[in-house]
Amino acid sequence: EVTASEAVFPEDETRDISTSELNIALKDEEARAIVERWLIEARVGRDRASFSLPPFLGHLGAGDVVKLAEPGGSASYRIDQLEQGDQGLAQALRVDDTLYEGSILAQKPLELVAGTPLTPVFPLFLDLPLITGDERPHAPYVAATAEPWPGPVALYSSRYDADFALNTVLKSPAVLGVTVTPLTAATPGVLDRGAPLEVELTRGSLSGVTLEALLAGANLAAIGDGSQDNWEIFQFQSADLVAPGRYGLSGRLRGQLGSDAIMPAQWPEGSYFVLLDGAPQQIELPASGRNVVQYFQIGPAARPYSDYSYRKLSAAFAGNGLRPYAPVHLVEKRDGADLEFSWIRRARLDGASWDLAEIPLSETQELYQVKIFSGATLLRQEQVHQTQWRYSAAMQALDGAHGPLELQVAQLSESFGPGLFRKHGFTI
Repeated sequence: EVTASEAVFPEDETRDISTSELNIALKDEEARAIVERWLIEARVGRDRASFSLPPFLGHLGAGDVVKLAEPGGSASYRIDQLEQGDQGLAQALRVDDTLYEGSILAQKPLELVAGTPLTPVFPLFLDLPLITGDERPHAPYVAATAEPWPGPVALYSSRYDADFALNTVLKSPAVLGVTVTPLTAATPGVLDRGAPLEVELTRGSLSGVTLEALLAGANLAAIGDGSQDNWEIFQFQSADLVAPGRYGLSGRLRGQLGSDAIMPAQWPEGSYFVLLDGAPQQIELPASGRNVVQYFQIGPAARPYSDYSYRKLSAAFAGNGLRPYAPVHLVEKRDGADLEFSWIRRARLDGASWDLAEIPLSETQELYQVKIFSGATLLRQEQVHQTQWRYSAAMQALDGAHGPLELQVAQLSESFGPGLFRKHGFTI
């Protein structure tokens, strides 16, 4: 801790100030004694004397202290300059021996500032679909939290486990926590009025919004198992504080941004929750880095990545901002022994406009992958260019299809491959 000490004669008007800075560890009373001695030395040093030394005192030199008789006693003077000759001519400065005697000053109790230890941050990678459409579609997000928060957090990255370079700086912690109640599946696109989802946060807070704000995109969050790909995007209207750091989230919109095809039958207790409020940030990742293992170091930006407070991670990212949404409204129609399947495609970009007769394709061509499963066995796989496909009786006989079967359909992207699959069970 840098401190200052000062001394002044109370009867004098202060005009001139002399300052000195020292890199030295001192107690307050020790520093006070030094500046008071300097102050008295400056006043005593106003008195100077010039005198000659007889030959028998020729052994005296600069730095020696002599006493000179004065009215009322004697005073000590330190020889600062001496000219050698028949008689030594000395220039001397008055000194006071009592200045160097120990003094008793009141000692202040030593106050040590409590140190805040640096704890490793907890990071999560989220490879999410496009939220606004302005993001880099192949770049994932990183969210981090710690208690206490160490200040800005730095993420270093490398394509191999050495020579790390600064990738991203997170200036604020994410509102992150875990669920303490399970969340069962619900119909996407309509308000889920089921039991509140209770979330316990590491830090931060949540608040409710109006229905208008909810429909405009407020309170967007992700729930998942902690892996970079498996995240359902949802919104919540109400956030009720039920215990310190614990909130009950209700009035939910589930399966947002095409994540309805990821929604499991139930998100179990202990699933991760991340509020997508701008604190999670996209990392720097070149397009050539997709599906290639990347190595990371994450920790306090004030420390080098070799510090003990940094954590090492590795992950490969698919670039889910490029992933097509799963088709919807998958239905079957029987035509004799043939089965006619049809569906409606969706768009990951600009698909929310009500003014268009048809939503944008978002891909270079319209192409779908169709699969037929019997249990875990793949019976048939085809690619089609339209939103319908006929499973003829001849195909069924060739595949040996009978009993309970499952049709899976996904839109294909030239840059990503198959998107999320929509599944439909049927029986032959």
